[in-house]
Amino acid sequence: MKEFVEYVVKALVDYPDEVIVREVDGERTVVFELRLNKTDIGKVIGKNGRTITALRSLLTSAAAKQGRRAVLEIIEDQEYHRPEKSPV
Repeated sequence: MKEFVEYVVKALVDYPDEVIVREVDGERTVVFELRLNKTDIGKVIGKNGRTITALRSLLTSAAAKQGRRAVLEIIEDQEYHRPEKSPV
């Protein structure tokens, strides 16, 4: 499933070389941590979250066939965080 996530996400983004998918296996759950260029986050999420929702639905279906649960998380690295606005 990790390869599937990488393939789909790399096809969507402008910087495919910066896509990193980490698979964390649990007993009945697998978590996919997705790291990518901050400018590509919106492309993966899609309008009103439709793209990420569709990708999560496909992962859920594939995992259910294996009797497991899949979770897809977009991880924002510290260097990608926007500075907080100061309260005025």
